[in-house]
Amino acid sequence: MTNTNLTQRQIIEAGLKKRYRKERAFKAAGVISIIFGLSWLVLLFGDIIGKGMPAFKSTMIQLSVNLDADDLGIDPEDATTFNKGNYDRVIRNAIRSEFAEVKSRGDRRSLGRIVSSNAGYDLRDLIKENPTLINTQASVWVKADSVVDDYFKNYYSPQKPGHILTDKQLIWVNDLIDRDKVTFQFNKGFFTSSDSRDPESAGVAGALKGSVLALIVCLVLAFPIAIAAAVYLEEFAPKNRLTDIIEVNINNLAAVPSIIFGLLGLAIFLNLFGMPRSAPLLGGMVLALMTLPTIIISARAAIKAVPPSIREAAYGLGASKMQVVLHHVIPLAMPGMLTGAIIGIAQALGETAPLLMIGMVAFIVDIPQGITDPATVLPVQIYLWSDSPERGFVANTSAAIMVLLGVLITMNLSAVLLRKRLEKRW
Repeated sequence: MTNTNLTQRQIIEAGLKKRYRKERAFKAAGVISIIFGLSWLVLLFGDIIGKGMPAFKSTMIQLSVNLDADDLGIDPEDATTFNKGNYDRVIRNAIRSEFAEVKSRGDRRSLGRIVSSNAGYDLRDLIKENPTLINTQASVWVKADSVVDDYFKNYYSPQKPGHILTDKQLIWVNDLIDRDKVTFQFNKGFFTSSDSRDPESAGVAGALKGSVLALIVCLVLAFPIAIAAAVYLEEFAPKNRLTDIIEVNINNLAAVPSIIFGLLGLAIFLNLFGMPRSAPLLGGMVLALMTLPTIIISARAAIKAVPPSIREAAYGLGASKMQVVLHHVIPLAMPGMLTGAIIGIAQALGETAPLLMIGMVAFIVDIPQGITDPATVLPVQIYLWSDSPERGFVANTSAAIMVLLGVLITMNLSAVLLRKRLEKRW
């Protein structure tokens, strides 16, 4: 009898050990999976940050510029003439004065290319801010051309094949470096300028403002409609076949590819109603259609989470159905509704396909001033830069991704904090 009991005990212990081994193996597999996923995430973010950080720095060349009013072709007493000044010629003369030994026409043209083609606009803005510089010899910092910027940031070097600076340009650039006339400065233009064909002058200000305007339109349209629909379906709608069909379609719309909403906007808003193409108003309306199902579903879940005892207590005090919903249910469900709305808006911020269908892929130089002005958005701007052949746009693309991720992380973090701060536990 004892031997039999020992045998059974040994069998049970062996089974337990086997079960524990499987449990440990399962836990180890889970830990390895998490580590593997996090490693790829760190690798991805590290690659984006490594490529994008150079875009936040700009290579600047110091020049001694003769800001003679006659050479500029402006009237110091009339600020309206400042926009018509010949600033490019002044910049060319300044860079040529640094290398007086360069005489041939071809070499002078090559020498002028080491300075950004948009340096004249920066000089114009500087004179607008400081008109007292007119008729003086001023030392100013101007942006270097993108090929010089790439060389100075060690994308290229004379030893590496593929650098596109000529031998003479390398000599001139290195001479400027030896004379401490080349330096890095924070590229504030990346956050204050719009798109440009020159990577050293391109910025995200226009795309960022276009995204903000489109999201404002999206939120203004989608949030009240979604909340009203959720309240009606959850509190007032009769439970019949029609409401079942509506609920099924809302859930299906949440899974529809976003490009379908872009096709809908193209067919209805553009072709039928003739709305302005590539405008934040149109983009916001398309994004509102896309985010409506998401917000409705989250709002209904928030309404369901309100305890029935709240409703019963309000009814017991003589409140009507409408009073119960407006004074008790909606205020208590609002944290969940707001969280769903923020997540839906964050999803809309990262969308590209529906906006490509309505023409927001255009090259827009000016920063939009209103919801009807031509504009683009951050995801589309990233798409455009990623398709550009210039090496400098690689850094701009990664930097714009960093800005987009920063905005998305901020919005999702605010949703979490809002829920933690406003939610009530029952």
